Amino acid sequence: MVNKCTAAITAVGGYVPPYVLTNQELETIVDTTDEWIQTRTGILERHIQKEAGKGTSDMAVEAILPMLVKKGLSPLDIEVIICGTVTGDYVFPATANIIADKIGAKNAWGFDVSAACSGFLFSLETGARLIQSGKYKNVLVIGADKMSSIINYEDRNTCIIFGDGAGCVLLEPNYDGYGLLDSQLHVDGSGREFLIQPAGGSVQPPTAETVAQKLHYVHQEGKTVFKFAVTNMANVSYEVMQRNGLTSADVDWLVPHQANLRIIDATADRMGLDKEKVLINIHRYGNTTSGTLPLCLNDFEKQFKKGDNLILSTFGGGFTWGAIYLKWAYDPS
Repeated sequence: MVNKCTAAITAVGGYVPPYVLTNQELETIVDTTDEWIQTRTGILERHIQKEAGKGTSDMAVEAILPMLVKKGLSPLDIEVIICGTVTGDYVFPATANIIADKIGAKNAWGFDVSAACSGFLFSLETGARLIQSGKYKNVLVIGADKMSSIINYEDRNTCIIFGDGAGCVLLEPNYDGYGLLDSQLHVDGSGREFLIQPAGGSVQPPTAETVAQKLHYVHQEGKTVFKFAVTNMANVSYEVMQRNGLTSADVDWLVPHQANLRIIDATADRMGLDKEKVLINIHRYGNTTSGTLPLCLNDFEKQFKKGDNLILSTFGGGFTWGAIYLKWAYDPS
């Protein structure tokens, strides 16, 4: 009897650029304070990619190459590259294609997934299905965003939240019950007006007027987004637990999207989890959009043990949201 094939994470990587934008520096840019930012978001600092000519792909490369070395894998072994991002290097070609070229993954094909802060989670689900098809053995899944490229640093509602960063995981087949075991993903396009980059697409192509009106920056109606995020991210995480017969004692780690500490707390409360089980690094990076989940996995990798039950949960603009249940496949090295 052949056991069912699942897609297991077998390696993780992460990268943030060296420049640190602190709350204190933001106090000199917009009308805000360190106390106000910390109280409402939990963020202390965020990393910004300052180097001219560097885009999202460059951060992804910095995350991927050390991971492949650690794993003992050649870029030539990578078969598929999926990149969750809303800040691709260009409108086209896909950032995944550029990453493949930059790391020397000459045998890979790939594509981008645009799902705002849910980009990595949706990419992970997609990569897992490719592994389960039986055709692919090494799938590289990336979450990366250079949010500073679409943030208006005169808008205190958004500039305090977002940072730049990239993370990645390697997916391989597993026949021992580890890896991605369940998922629940959702979209609701009626929420697009509340969290959106209004211009730059086919509805409002770039013009002098759209630039002058600052329509190429992120627009967010914070209160509405917060309300939807608190409800949906918490509910979907709890529903995945319920569907798999998991109690709060069974869940070893919650890996939540790092958008707002209050949203993370609400999700943990809904799941009945102690704070010790909730992975948080929002204070260091802010919201890196597609980068938050893989950066969390990378930061806390050494705490995971083979067989640990993880719930990955997210909510993003558009709206998009979801949760994935996975069983960790390896012990810390």
